[in-house]
Amino acid sequence: DIDECSFERTCDHTCINYPGSFECLCHKGYTLYGLTHCGDIDECSISNGSCDFGCLNTMGSYECVCPPGKKLHWNKKDCVEMVKCLPNAKPAPKAQLVCSKTGGIESCFLSCPSNTLFVPDSENSYTLSCGVPMQHGKAQPRRNSTLPSCSDSLAPPIKQKARFKIKDAKCHLRPRSKEKTKDSGKQAVSDNCQVTFVNLKCDSSKKKRRGRKSPSKEVSHITAEFEVEMKSEEVSDTCNIDCVRKRMEQKLQTAIKTLRKSINKQQFYIQFSGTEYEVAQKPAKATEGHEACSTGQVLQDGKCVSCSTGTFYSGEHKQCVPCSPGTYQDTEGQLTCEPCPSNDGQGVPGARNVSECGGKLNLIIKGQCSPGHYSSDGFKPCTVCPLGTYQPEPGRTLCFPCGGGLVTKYEGAVSFQDCETKVHCSPGHYYNSTTHRCIRCPVGTYQPEFGQNYCITCPGNTSTDFDGSTNVTHCKNQHCGGELGDYTGYIESPNYPGDYPANVECIWNINPPPKRRILIVVPEIFLPIEDECGDVLVMRKSASPTSITTYETCQTYERPIAFTSRSRKLWIQFKSNEGNSGKGFQVPYVTYDEDYQQLIEDIVRDGRLYASENHQEILKDKKLIKALFDVLAHPQNYFKYTAQESKEMFPRSFIKLLRSKVSRFLRPYK
Repeated sequence: DIDECSFERTCDHTCINYPGSFECLCHKGYTLYGLTHCGDIDECSISNGSCDFGCLNTMGSYECVCPPGKKLHWNKKDCVEMVKCLPNAKPAPKAQLVCSKTGGIESCFLSCPSNTLFVPDSENSYTLSCGVPMQHGKAQPRRNSTLPSCSDSLAPPIKQKARFKIKDAKCHLRPRSKEKTKDSGKQAVSDNCQVTFVNLKCDSSKKKRRGRKSPSKEVSHITAEFEVEMKSEEVSDTCNIDCVRKRMEQKLQTAIKTLRKSINKQQFYIQFSGTEYEVAQKPAKATEGHEACSTGQVLQDGKCVSCSTGTFYSGEHKQCVPCSPGTYQDTEGQLTCEPCPSNDGQGVPGARNVSECGGKLNLIIKGQCSPGHYSSDGFKPCTVCPLGTYQPEPGRTLCFPCGGGLVTKYEGAVSFQDCETKVHCSPGHYYNSTTHRCIRCPVGTYQPEFGQNYCITCPGNTSTDFDGSTNVTHCKNQHCGGELGDYTGYIESPNYPGDYPANVECIWNINPPPKRRILIVVPEIFLPIEDECGDVLVMRKSASPTSITTYETCQTYERPIAFTSRSRKLWIQFKSNEGNSGKGFQVPYVTYDEDYQQLIEDIVRDGRLYASENHQEILKDKKLIKALFDVLAHPQNYFKYTAQESKEMFPRSFIKLLRSKVSRFLRPYK
């Protein structure tokens, strides 16, 4: 068995070796094309990703989007009215910025009880948001935040932005050590500021400093944005809305001033689920060694892994802890869990999203609506999809119409194929509900099933040769493949080892460094002969048709051939027509010192090099060719191999053939 998986470039993603063959697999969200390549699936081309409104394709995944005024349902597909508030919900606890002064030292802490999101951007920077920004303009929250309760908010919120510098410290969110927390016993004047939304970015990536005295000290920058909600309760006869606004602005400014002082003295902390975290740390403290992983991650089998959904990172215990009942967490690597909307403290521990929250344990007790059914929240009790509509997925809040006045055979239909179309479309076509016709899938799309109303976009940046394609194997990469190095390299037909596309032209130029010549091995080449030389691979000195030609073929050869280039440089062209296609080729080359030209030519022109199956296998074996080319390009690399290794790598007949030629070349007069 040849272990194909041990070769470079066998598969784009995952390779599995079997006796006598191998198989390539792709990561989730990608699909296989050209036998070994993986391309991103455009889920949005498959019934609009099953999204209620808009669909946005991303690498390896996709997202549903909603129109203004609506937000994404928990099922991440449907759009629901953006209820401004939940009448019976307790208000989500607000963030608090608390500053106090003890013995002339200001210290502040920000408590984040709900709607927090921690995003480590890199080793030296992170972003942290707390609370929900007001829905004015484009500021959408980063996640499906829990709804506020119905306290009427007036005018737009008060917004302030501030930048702080921390000298000699690196942006690391680390739990504050216990001994430091003790001395905060003598509480003094404390200032309390309720904040609707805070966004903090801490960044200590090194910036190149111009100037002679560039200190090597770390400087961290914190950018903070604050939003404070205007409350109607505070407006009175003596102080109207503008007056309240002024007061609030002043209060926030005072708080930011104190905050600046506390940051300078490194007395600013953030509190998540009862643990206080330092925003940045002096390098001296970072040498404790055991903290190998960044905050939000734990060590697992020697690797740092983010705490999974349904858990949070507890700074106190330095481990991932499941969310307590009545809270949930739908994002990895977070420092706290979110309170559930119906905040009655009931629920399952370790809830991974709002729908696992429900005080009634919706999912477990109620269950989701099954396909062919819907309800206002996606949970039971459900209504069956009426005639003329269908729903393939569970837990949805709507059914999709067949369109064009079509009816379904029965209620509770689960697919467009249940709609009674006027004609039955075969694979390679999709049904247009307006004209009631079958339309061929356009170029770059395919449809393997009967009776569908969409065509699937080809994966990655592939396309099809013709319209009406029925299979993903018709999707081909148009890109001319290869890597052209000074010493070794290769060229390959587009989409190799899948069939190459129609009407393609590739041009490669190999220009070796001075005093080097080119040796090429064509292990095998597959060009269909039926086309009267419609697909051609040619290698010559230049683009001019009259220049010296080294190699030209328009048919299949499964036997390998090695040859030296007749010119110092090579211009290589591959052209295909719209007729038949084939697997094409992957052709490696090496450039060698011209002093060896006579020897190399003597070897590649000797029929014995190709006579036996054994010798042919050497030229087809990617690992052996790589080793041979490595030694030809850099002869000193020969000494990397022991005599025993060389003996085991190649058959005796091959070594015998080479030995006689090399000794004749090195000692011509003996």
